[in-house]
Amino acid sequence: MLKKVIILSSIQLVFLAGCQTSEELSEKDFTQYVNPIIGTAPTTTESGLKHGGGTENNAMVQPSVTMPFGMTNWSPQTTNTEKKCVSSYYYKDTLITGFRGSHWLSGSCTQEYGSTAVMPIFGQLVCNPAKRGSTYDHATEISKPNYYKVELGTYQITSEMTATTRCGLLRFTFQKEGDGHIVVNPNSDEGQGFVQVIPEKNEIVGFNPIHRIYQGWGKPAGFSGYFVMRVEKTADSYGVYSEDQISSGISKLENQPNLGAYFSFKVKKGEQIKVKIGTSFVSIDQARKNLDTEIPDFDFETVQQNLKNTWNEILSKIEVETQNNDELVKFYTAMFHSFQQPRTYNDIDGQHPRFDGNDQTDTICNGNYYGDVSAWDTYRALHPLYNLIAPEYNADMVKSILAMGKVRGWIPIFPQWNSYTAAMIGDHAVSIVAEAYIKGTIDLTEAEYQLMKHNATETPATFEEYVDGKSRRALPSYLKYGYIPLEDSVQEAFHKKEQVSRTLEYAYDDFCLAQVAKKMGKTDDYNYFMKRGQNYRNVFDPAVNNMNGRFANGTFTKEFDKNKKMFYITEGTPWQYNWYVPQDVEGLIGLMGGKEKFNQTLDAFFADGQYWHGNEPGHQIPFMYTYSGEPWKSTKEVRNILKTEYGTGPGGLSGNDDSGQMSAWYIFGAIGFYPVCPSLPEYAVTGPVFEKVTIKLGNGKTLVLSAPGNSEKNCYVKSIRFNNKAIANYRFSHADLLNGGTVEFEMTDQIPVN
Repeated sequence: MLKKVIILSSIQLVFLAGCQTSEELSEKDFTQYVNPIIGTAPTTTESGLKHGGGTENNAMVQPSVTMPFGMTNWSPQTTNTEKKCVSSYYYKDTLITGFRGSHWLSGSCTQEYGSTAVMPIFGQLVCNPAKRGSTYDHATEISKPNYYKVELGTYQITSEMTATTRCGLLRFTFQKEGDGHIVVNPNSDEGQGFVQVIPEKNEIVGFNPIHRIYQGWGKPAGFSGYFVMRVEKTADSYGVYSEDQISSGISKLENQPNLGAYFSFKVKKGEQIKVKIGTSFVSIDQARKNLDTEIPDFDFETVQQNLKNTWNEILSKIEVETQNNDELVKFYTAMFHSFQQPRTYNDIDGQHPRFDGNDQTDTICNGNYYGDVSAWDTYRALHPLYNLIAPEYNADMVKSILAMGKVRGWIPIFPQWNSYTAAMIGDHAVSIVAEAYIKGTIDLTEAEYQLMKHNATETPATFEEYVDGKSRRALPSYLKYGYIPLEDSVQEAFHKKEQVSRTLEYAYDDFCLAQVAKKMGKTDDYNYFMKRGQNYRNVFDPAVNNMNGRFANGTFTKEFDKNKKMFYITEGTPWQYNWYVPQDVEGLIGLMGGKEKFNQTLDAFFADGQYWHGNEPGHQIPFMYTYSGEPWKSTKEVRNILKTEYGTGPGGLSGNDDSGQMSAWYIFGAIGFYPVCPSLPEYAVTGPVFEKVTIKLGNGKTLVLSAPGNSEKNCYVKSIRFNNKAIANYRFSHADLLNGGTVEFEMTDQIPVN
């Protein structure tokens, strides 16, 4: 059983409103099982090493101290850039160069943006991030959701961090008497930005302009990352710098390479200097307002305790019971990683930069406006998790997606840095909206439905709009042929070509839209999009019993090897993408020759080691045996993945965590059911790996999963009873889950006979 720890909690839910509090007794400290260091080193898992490469072999998470869905995440910094595919922290690095207020998409290969770094220095003042790094020892490093601590060996400074939604609070303890310094810099790679010292307020303020990548690469995003840093101790001197050039007594600098500012102090041995930083995407004044509201003083212990309480509130939404501490660490670290993004974009008073707004702002009056939606990844399991246990947050996220679409008339496909990107394939923001509507998390207006339909049926009036990332890529070809032929190389996209994968994913999105049309009583639209949902059949090549590239004349390419990466497949092989028909698994089974042949092919796929868990397109594959009459094989494969593709060390994730999708998969796999097709309100059941799971549902009800005798040996599901009713089809409906109650799994070590 979990250890019982009584703590008095003042749960400050500032990740939503910044001011709402409640007091209650929390009996368990779930944060003790969270290890944010997991995933900060190259993967050590089998499939990741076999199929991944380069940045794909690192989970790309950082050991953030952050509120759930925080605007700014606070991380130790071992890299000094905002370049694509470079996280702020890597376990292998030997120097810490600062403590970053980060806007990195957790677990991604996108870009850092609008970030700020703070670094304490002792002795001679060194400002340049490339030269100011300090040694550190992982043995002295403490990383928790609410607190980070490390000893900076070079400077003999103990550094600690905690945070609120929009602000960070740092505490530096100087172990020697002498000259101490606090250096702050915008992390601009473009030689841009601004800093100003306001000594009478003990403040340094500034901003870091944000630029786009993918479609619109290099263009200004139309807003900046703003900060206000306030120091508790009055400085003896101050200045600004650029690269190695330090200008003492100068209070302002802008648009110079590697610029920043500093405060200097005389410090005593053991003296602490506290630093708090407010951030905003709107202005310096708004950053100051956020700071004054969220951290009105320098009370480090209260801030970190409030953050700990908030994380316990989130983590306790699913309580699992086991004697295995490693399993607790894996599960609750996955929960932590699943509540990083989407990112809160609005300030404490609701102001936020307008989507694609070119320095314009809007104000949200109710709830929060969220950005950085990694839709291609997170529609699969992360948003389904929110719909189940955190629907009120997901409702705001979906409303934010729709609000983005209303600004320019197009729902963004992969909205990052509050801009259009068209970075990935598919149109999965539509899936996220559709799922929330189908499962009752939100309602939709007629205008919002038409916005979704617009994405699926129209292209922009001008080529410039299309190049900028608006609308589906290659939609004219898809509408003309029912698939994207190989002749269409899809040039106006970061992911060029990949025609087969695009066809498969558009077919899924069309199916999602059909479900919305059905619920809204739009029969003609339902029939139209359901037909389009069958377009996956148009790229299935019977000659190879697999999805394959197809030309405009209807013939299939001979350039086919199911085990090798092909240009018409996204981040994988034809065999890995063959199973991407989540909306019609039964139809795919028929295409492949029936259940027996389907199972034989799926058996061979796993036996040959072709399953790659480190990338998302195959995440539904292990659950497909529940459709083909051999559910026990799904149980076996899911348990094997949970055991071999997730660990407790720095390399314990098998690929990019992608804004928590990899972690959300773990949560569903471990509790025993999974949303194979998120826009259908049902789940494939494989059985939990724990003897007992208690889920606090978003509607206030409780669902208990009981599996007495569950073990690595007794892993197969012999029978299922849901509120004393037998479940024979290995399916849970979303409606039944929301009713709460008890699910009883009878476990056995024998393969069940169907």
